[in-house]
Amino acid sequence: MSAHILIVEDDPSLLEGMSLILHEVGYSIQTARNGREGLEAFRQQIPDLVISDVMMDEMDGFHMLDEMRRESGGLPMPFLFVSARSSRADLDLARQKGADDFLPKPFGAAELLDAVQARLERWRVVHLSGTREAHLQTVTLLANAVEARDLYTGRHVERVRRYATALARELSWDEEALAILDFGSLLHDLGKISIPDALLNKAGPLSKEEWDLMRRHTEIGANLIAKVEHLRPAVPYVLFHHEHWDGSGYPKGLSGSEIPIEGRLMAVVDAFDALTTFRPYSTARTPEEAIQRLREGADRQFDPVLVETFQGIFERGELSPILEMTDEGPGFDPGQSARQQGRQGTPGSGKVP
Repeated sequence: MSAHILIVEDDPSLLEGMSLILHEVGYSIQTARNGREGLEAFRQQIPDLVISDVMMDEMDGFHMLDEMRRESGGLPMPFLFVSARSSRADLDLARQKGADDFLPKPFGAAELLDAVQARLERWRVVHLSGTREAHLQTVTLLANAVEARDLYTGRHVERVRRYATALARELSWDEEALAILDFGSLLHDLGKISIPDALLNKAGPLSKEEWDLMRRHTEIGANLIAKVEHLRPAVPYVLFHHEHWDGSGYPKGLSGSEIPIEGRLMAVVDAFDALTTFRPYSTARTPEEAIQRLREGADRQFDPVLVETFQGIFERGELSPILEMTDEGPGFDPGQSARQQGRQGTPGSGKVP
């Protein structure tokens, strides 16, 4: 849905010009010829952005903004003044009242479009951050509840989340993608909530039937979060983090770039954490050994570009604080050997678990 913009301007030609420019690129436009009309339009439908002149008859722009904020309960809103008045005092007053900035008259179409896009993007990120924090608290509680059932994973999901964020930032992902990554990385093993405790914490080898059941956690988890609107974009992290670059993974047997980037990224960081921490089916390796295992698995299990990028982050020392986050949950025994336990990943796979 396109952004809804309210334009309040007492110059008819400028009002028409701004409306045409913004409507042409897909914005939904509502207009008003003075502050009182603008306030009435605001009451009918709260816009995504208000563009207003300052000096107008029947209520100036500053007074109108005060009234809009009062009627919305004091909540901030995207607001852009367009005016020939741009003294330091005017700028300070506009910012005190919560306006984003001035766009000085006269201005061209490109300047108007750039200013509008910048303000809408800024407020989109602000809104995303607010809702992200609220949802993140709930997601973290759920992830911790799932993880608490596994005696051996400790702080796995939090470390994976941080590894994933470091890799995504290196790939220049935007804030919206990073917000989705937070949910996906924390909930990537959500489907294990359906796995019996005895199987989840079994130290010995798994039978084929047990492995088949364990593998279902990707589809079970994806089906669960697909039912929650704000979590639905994170489905690829949950569903595809056990797919392999060569097509030998599960649940769909996808290969190469057929695997969504979210699943490919999660596969790398999930494996790195599994390699560097004790599991009942593997001894903890040094980070250097883990990176080498990832390199050996590139082009087979992992996206080779992501492995190379992750290695670069590691070599710059940026993963050290995460590696220092030790497992503190019950059942953690770093001295226990995987060979003594006898369980070594998927039977016959030879893959990183």
